[in-house]
Amino acid sequence: MPMLLDDKLFLGTSTRPEYLFHKYGNRHGLVTGATGTGKTVTLQVLAEGFSAIGVPVFAADIKGDLSGMAATGEMLGWQVKRAEEIGFDDYAAGKSPVIFWDLFGKQGHPVRTTVSEMGPLLLSRILDLNDTQEGVLNIAFKYADDNGLLLLDLKDLRALLVEIAGNAQQISVAYGNVASQSVGAVQRALLVLEQQGGDSFFGEKALEISDLMRTAPDGKGIVSILAADELMRSPRLYATFLLWLLSELFEVLPEVGDAEKPRLVFFFDEAHLLFDDAPKALVDKVEQVVKLVRSKGVGVYFVTQNPVDIPDAVLAQLGNRVQHALRAYTPKEQKAVRAAADSFRPNPDFSTEEVITQMGVGEALVSVLEDKGIPSIVGRTLIRPPSGKVGPLTPEERRALIVSSPVAGQYDTVIDRESAYEVLQRKTAQAQEQAERQKEAEMREKQREAQARAEKAPAPRRSTRASPVEAAMTSMARSVATSLGRALVRGILGSLTRGR
Repeated sequence: MPMLLDDKLFLGTSTRPEYLFHKYGNRHGLVTGATGTGKTVTLQVLAEGFSAIGVPVFAADIKGDLSGMAATGEMLGWQVKRAEEIGFDDYAAGKSPVIFWDLFGKQGHPVRTTVSEMGPLLLSRILDLNDTQEGVLNIAFKYADDNGLLLLDLKDLRALLVEIAGNAQQISVAYGNVASQSVGAVQRALLVLEQQGGDSFFGEKALEISDLMRTAPDGKGIVSILAADELMRSPRLYATFLLWLLSELFEVLPEVGDAEKPRLVFFFDEAHLLFDDAPKALVDKVEQVVKLVRSKGVGVYFVTQNPVDIPDAVLAQLGNRVQHALRAYTPKEQKAVRAAADSFRPNPDFSTEEVITQMGVGEALVSVLEDKGIPSIVGRTLIRPPSGKVGPLTPEERRALIVSSPVAGQYDTVIDRESAYEVLQRKTAQAQEQAERQKEAEMREKQREAQARAEKAPAPRRSTRASPVEAAMTSMARSVATSLGRALVRGILGSLTRGR
């Protein structure tokens, strides 16, 4: 029996074939389950399915396993057996076109954005700032905007904070209170971010969203895979980056309404990191973006261990759901299982709550939107095997794909054009030069006045020999003058050194 249809994405078989309608692919989704229950394979199946119908995909690869979809599947024993069990007569090995990305530029093309593009709200989230410190960062961005200062990388932001601290009194009058302690706290947070490698993320050339919307010559959607194994060491940076990317998609893409298939599908793995300890303002922003980005043709699929990881307001917008097994050993886990079961449209043939804890690897409860956008009755489903390789590529295979990718060479070189750092450095140097010229002018004026007084006053007739007291006073005056001269020179050179 053929399972691959023109308007549906085949997920697996319960008592019937389970499909995800292409036209509801932008109604968002959720893939959940305990570690080791098959979430990554399900994610690969979904990504391959969307790619096959010409839909570009973006997905974070937490463990490196997702990279294998770029290679033709090996038709392992369990894959063939699974296909036979579910009656998947169309099953065949294949591969998907892939572009690899990496914030650190090691396992893929570098991904960058500018500080200005990130904005104060998301940057405050990365830096873990409190409300007062976030207020200072907002003032810094507003000051930069009003004075035409480009914030491209972290050195621009550091230079701006120095400028804010040095002119705190005047800036406080115009923009609100700027406490030096808060500026210092932001500067320390920036230092921590740099030490975690975050500085490599900010700069140019910034990522062009169009490069995530590519299709291959054979019509398949290109799958953009973000190497996230190293990035996960900075989970706040990981979550905020993906939220920024989602926000950029919303801002850049035009409205498309109800289309036959999504324009892009976005997988947000380890989605709980986005909401852990997130302030309400940020959660509200996520809810707003998820709600509105659907009309831009973007489907967002959250991947996490448990549905309770997702706030209710966001969870309510996720129409397509795949629930792998959950463990329920503690009262808290049992409560989570009940909550997960209650989110499905019941099936009279079994207890959803019981089945969630009994499913094996590769099994899942599936409910998707059907005609008129109504959720289907939940089905206990054996997920179809992927067509691509299951498991990671070798480093050599990955490098070969990076070298030959459609964006090869576009992002490899860092561009450092004139921005806030250079402008403020020049401003400081000009101020120091002006102050030095003014001091020189004042000194020449004093010398002229002293010379004029000396020429006007009659010289007294006296012995040319200095008395012992006069000689001592002259020697002391020379010593003091020499000391002051050295102190002044030391101060000027110190300022110039800091300014360079």
